[in-house]
Amino acid sequence: MENYKLVLPEHLNHYGFLFGGNLLKWIDEVSYIAVTMDYPGCNFVTVAMDQVVFRKSIRKGAILTFETTRKREGRTSVEYLVNVYKKSISSGERTMVFSTYVTFVCLDENGSKKPLCRDPRQC
Repeated sequence: MENYKLVLPEHLNHYGFLFGGNLLKWIDEVSYIAVTMDYPGCNFVTVAMDQVVFRKSIRKGAILTFETTRKREGRTSVEYLVNVYKKSISSGERTMVFSTYVTFVCLDENGSKKPLCRDPRQC
């Protein structure tokens, strides 16, 4: 799944770069959208991001592409790889700026782990 985000002034720190927390929030959002679409009717919470390493700076006006891919499915959890790229508006060059694995766990109405289910009629 692909999603896009435009970096605006309100997303920047006092040095003029994207706040890392905003990037992490967007990664959590796009991966949550992916897991919710892959497993309709299930309730998920984020339990882990494997690494937080900011590779390149991101400035105002950058267009970010978030590529989210399911990588591993367990009994109650599922892991997605999220790669983030920035695209230069002037040259069209695309550069990877961040990559991480996000793990979600499926919960029942009481907050306990429950098995994954792809068909909401069978959950």
